[in-house]
Amino acid sequence: QVQLVESGGGLVQAGGSLRLSCAASERTFSCYAMGWFRQAPGKGREFVAAINWSSGTKYYTDSMKGRFIISRDNAENTVFLQMNSLKPEDTVVYYCAAQGHYKADVYSSLNYNYWGQGTQVTVSS
Repeated sequence: QVQLVESGGGLVQAGGSLRLSCAASERTFSCYAMGWFRQAPGKGREFVAAINWSSGTKYYTDSMKGRFIISRDNAENTVFLQMNSLKPEDTVVYYCAAQGHYKADVYSSLNYNYWGQGTQVTVSS
């Protein structure tokens, strides 16, 4: 079973930056898209960004576009999320996800069948 291993979360001051990484445990793992979601306590998972693994097309939620940048390293099966100009309201758990089967809608968490364990991001004011 492929695992997605996240790293890079932590504590940062408002206005600062963090870079999250997510690597698939198997080099031979192939997917159609990888994405980042985030979840606050008691709420559903919110789409942040996704990237089509073959074309590199990027997708963002409007509220984070311009502050967050998703990128990939195909050779290392790794996806990154560069988060800039962080705000206290960005304080949540971030999850990496991968589509093992093609789904056109990359915005729905229901269309991802591999998930990382989550990494906490805390932004202090």
